[in-house]
Amino acid sequence: MKKKLRFFSLFIGLFSVFLLSACQKNTRNVYQEVKKSNEITWGVKADTRLFGLMSIKTGKIEGFEVDLANALTKEMLGKNAKANFVQTTAKTKIPLLKNGNIDAVLAAMTITPERKKQVDFSEPYFYAGQSLLVKDDSNIKSIKDMNGKTALAVKGTTAVANVKKFAPKAKVLEFDDYGQAFTALKAGQGQAMTTDNGLLAGIATENKGYKLVGGTYTNEPYGIAVNKGQTQMRNKINQALNKLKKNGTYDALVKKWFSGVPGFNIKEAEGEK
Repeated sequence: MKKKLRFFSLFIGLFSVFLLSACQKNTRNVYQEVKKSNEITWGVKADTRLFGLMSIKTGKIEGFEVDLANALTKEMLGKNAKANFVQTTAKTKIPLLKNGNIDAVLAAMTITPERKKQVDFSEPYFYAGQSLLVKDDSNIKSIKDMNGKTALAVKGTTAVANVKKFAPKAKVLEFDDYGQAFTALKAGQGQAMTTDNGLLAGIATENKGYKLVGGTYTNEPYGIAVNKGQTQMRNKINQALNKLKKNGTYDALVKKWFSGVPGFNIKEAEGEK
């Protein structure tokens, strides 16, 4: 009888610890934590030119989203606040956010109904749309020309479903990252690489002999993601983003990274028609 009581007491104790841990996790207020530490840890891309790319010279991740994260951090917490960066991919950004390894994701993340079930998004900070990158001598002019052809895309992105929607007869090869997908395009494994126009613009500026064609065939704005239920953090990000747009900082950052890219429409990216 005593053994049963000991076992029952041990079970109750472990169950109480589990409940306490779960409650603490659910009641976590990320904004209050970053306010106290004066630091925000952002999940960013490190393989995407113009948005976030690891610099060989500095050993740091550089790009539009990194600059925007730095500006948002100082707007939210003050000029002495620090922005930390963690490299993420299409497959790791949500798990890292859910596990508390990062406070927010600023990594060319398209706002979708499916993702809204897992995370909360800020207002759009970049109005992207899917496009095609092809070789200069390609006969591909638009997404419709991809029927019967092979498109190259990255796993975990919205690109695959969109190709199937607009070119049902197209074949899609999926890769782990954009570098692998572009290498496949150079090798002739497909006729076009497809993803957001901003990401393709970065690749085109780095590699002569390639161009964007057909304009954008989707409307897929990027948003900053925070964990589900972190309303205060999301609201503070939105407030800071709006201030940066009003004081000209946001426009200056967009022009810094995208001005001069052939065929790229800055006003469209900023949400202006």
